[in-house]
Amino acid sequence: MNICVFLSAAELDERYTLPAREFAELLGRGGHTLVWGGSESGLMKVVADGVQEAGGRLVGVSVDFLAAKARKNADEMLIAGDLAERKALLLAKADAVAILVGGTGTLDEATEILELKKHGKTTKPVVILNTAGFYDGLKEQFRRMEDEGFLPVPLTDLVFFAEEPDAALAYLEGNAGA
Repeated sequence: MNICVFLSAAELDERYTLPAREFAELLGRGGHTLVWGGSESGLMKVVADGVQEAGGRLVGVSVDFLAAKARKNADEMLIAGDLAERKALLLAKADAVAILVGGTGTLDEATEILELKKHGKTTKPVVILNTAGFYDGLKEQFRRMEDEGFLPVPLTDLVFFAEEPDAALAYLEGNAGA
């Protein structure tokens, strides 16, 4: 399965890198392909290293202004002209989506896939790996949106919040092609 992972390219401490590395190793050992932003820095590098070292494939989608930071030994690397094209390519290559810790770029990518799901434009499973409670506030906001009528579909139809890497992968494997 091709699993798109949205996540940070920042250098982060172990409370974020260790669970990300565990998730990556599970992907690789499971024979999955990582589809990611293609960066050779920060958390993106941690995940790419973990997948590759565990036997998985790497498909990167960088963007022209970040192409110099793209991983050189990916199995496939595409360079998009802008961020919108990058998101479209990432999603087109993916069977499922995992969202790990990240900043505004990750949040942008996450809300795009959820908006597509909300409108029935994709049925790809989406999981948020809530490492160290990073997305607790977002989960609460989504629940409020659901409770107050802002979501036309149940939150559980849009996204699954996993607290552990193995639960995140199990959700994706169990819901791909659904």
